[in-house]
Amino acid sequence: MARDVDARRHPAQRGLLSRILGGLARALGWLTAALLLSIVLEWAGMSLWWKDEGSLHSRAMFQQEIAHLDEDFRQSIVTSNPARFARRFADGFYHYLFEWTHFMDFVQWLKRPPTPDEGRVRAVLRGAYAKAADYVIAAMTVTQVFAVRLAVLTLATPVFALFGLVALVDGLVQRDLRRWCGGRESSFVYHHAKKAILPALILAWIVYLGMPTSVHPNYVILPFAAMFAVAMAIAAGSFKKYL
Repeated sequence: MARDVDARRHPAQRGLLSRILGGLARALGWLTAALLLSIVLEWAGMSLWWKDEGSLHSRAMFQQEIAHLDEDFRQSIVTSNPARFARRFADGFYHYLFEWTHFMDFVQWLKRPPTPDEGRVRAVLRGAYAKAADYVIAAMTVTQVFAVRLAVLTLATPVFALFGLVALVDGLVQRDLRRWCGGRESSFVYHHAKKAILPALILAWIVYLGMPTSVHPNYVILPFAAMFAVAMAIAAGSFKKYL
């Protein structure tokens, strides 16, 4: 009985491997949600805002995303050719999602002209695809856009690391000045700033990956990196003076 009470009071801590796997599962879940959000927004735009463009809107968006890399991102710490890296990443994404799974074979089968002896199920599937073909093509193209943006965010990881390092150093300097000058301490500020660090990173990924229009990466990444740095600096600067 006493052991059961102690177990309820002190639950078993998860090991390192389980925490890593849990983190990867949550990251995969967030990425899947961002992909689905981008597809839904593209479909909504095709029905409401860019009816005349149809799936051409997603194709133009893909070309524009690549153009941003060709024009403004010639070098990176991660790779020597960011544009080629993004294209290969998008091609690999496309291959494993649509070719390796034989989804493209299924689409080609649906595109074939109907035959007199085909079953009712095949006729219904082909009729449904004929009506939704533009949306299917748009979803596949948006997936490529998603892959390019995912590659851009991967290449932008050193930016967040650099901003965070500078903010951490500045925050620790402010903490030492507050400590030696007898400044006031606020756990309220520290805990709220600490809670804002991770959302600044997650929102950068969700917002950029889910945007239904093409936008220069700097207009999304740099503001969120600045938010991340501010939260990091405030959290480090307001950390308790004595350990």
